[in-house]
Amino acid sequence: MIKAIFFDLDGVLVDACDWHYHSLNDALGHFKGFKISYSDHLDKYNGLPTSVKLDILGISSGEKEGIWKMKQDRTLENIKMYGSIDKYKIKMLSTLKEEGCKLVCVTNSIRETATQMLKSTGQYDFFDFMITNEDVANNKPHPDCYLLAMNRLGLTNEECLIVEDSPKGKQAAYASGAKVLEVNDVYDVTLDSIRRIL
Repeated sequence: MIKAIFFDLDGVLVDACDWHYHSLNDALGHFKGFKISYSDHLDKYNGLPTSVKLDILGISSGEKEGIWKMKQDRTLENIKMYGSIDKYKIKMLSTLKEEGCKLVCVTNSIRETATQMLKSTGQYDFFDFMITNEDVANNKPHPDCYLLAMNRLGLTNEECLIVEDSPKGKQAAYASGAKVLEVNDVYDVTLDSIRRIL
C-alpha cells in the first residue's frame, strides 16, 4: 500500500524548465560570453543542479561562484515575476492529503528556489517536508534524495510512489526501488494518473 508520494519539482509540480534555461544563459552570457542552446539544455542539463551543469561546461572553480549566484538570483526573479497559483495542483495535493498520503517534494534545486516555486504556485503548505540538493552529497541521478525521504518517514520503498519527468530523475527513482510514475510534463501529473498507481 502506498503511504507517501514523492514529487520532483521542475517539470512535475512547476513548469520551470524555461526559467532555469534563461537564468543560466543570462549568467553564462554575462561572465563567459556564450550561451547554451535550448536543445542542449533539454538533452544534457535539464534536471541537474547548477553546480553540476557548470562542471560539465568546464567552468573553472574560480568562476563558478559568480555564475552560480547570478543564475540563482535570476531564477528567483523569474519565479516571482512569472509564477502563478496552480489551482489544479492545489486541488490534487489537497485531495491526496485528505486521503492520508504523506507528500514530499524531492528536487535537485536549492532550498530557496524550491521554496519560492512552491509558494508562488500555492503548493508549499501541502508538503510534509522537502528534500533539496543541499540535503545529500550525491544528487539525482543517484537515489540518495529519495532514500533520505523514505528514511525520514520510516517507510519502505514499497510504500512510496515517485513522480518524475527527467531521465536523471527517473534513474534516481528506479534506483530507490520505489514505484515510479513517469510523466512527460506538468500536465501529465493528474489525480487520475496517480490513482492508477495507488
